[in-house]
Amino acid sequence: MFGRSNKDKSSANANRWLIVGLGNPGPEYEKTRHNIGAMVAAHMAHVAGVKFSSHKARANVSEFRIGVGVDAPSLIVATLRCYMNESGGPTKALADFYKIKSDHIIIAHDELDIPYQAIRVKLGGGDNGHNGLKSITSALGTADYFRLRLGIGRPPGQQDPADFVLKPFSSAERKTIEEFLITGAEAAESLVTHGLERTQQNFNS
Repeated sequence: MFGRSNKDKSSANANRWLIVGLGNPGPEYEKTRHNIGAMVAAHMAHVAGVKFSSHKARANVSEFRIGVGVDAPSLIVATLRCYMNESGGPTKALADFYKIKSDHIIIAHDELDIPYQAIRVKLGGGDNGHNGLKSITSALGTADYFRLRLGIGRPPGQQDPADFVLKPFSSAERKTIEEFLITGAEAAESLVTHGLERTQQNFNS
């Protein structure tokens, strides 16, 4: 379970992680498939009992620890106040502000190429046409950050994928969205506490 907010900044930055949930800003996009990453980030903050605050990096951030004690991992969980294809600038600004290197960055994002509610975690790789990842890789100057890939599946029939990702989840999908958010949040926490290999074993369905 997530810990409560802890204002103590005395622990080293080596145990601080940046988790960015990707999406588009504004109420018209809030419940769309493209925003599943931001939805997972919001769920993490909600479970931890902390609120987001506005950050100058065009982001909303919440900070809390997993577990107890000054050595417990500290999470900076963020959603961005920019459109998906501009995600790199705010992500880089947050990483610089909190002095977090790319190997302690987790990007939660929607993934067309895996089924709805399936999860894959990995380190590095290409952007697979995802404009948010493309922007982040360019801004960071590296692709070596963790990806929390949240499956939304391919659109039915001949529907344009660009249109599909900007539509709300179907009524059937909405019945299990809470479970999806819980699992996504747990996978993000597992990356921090247990590492990539164990997380892949437990969550890559």
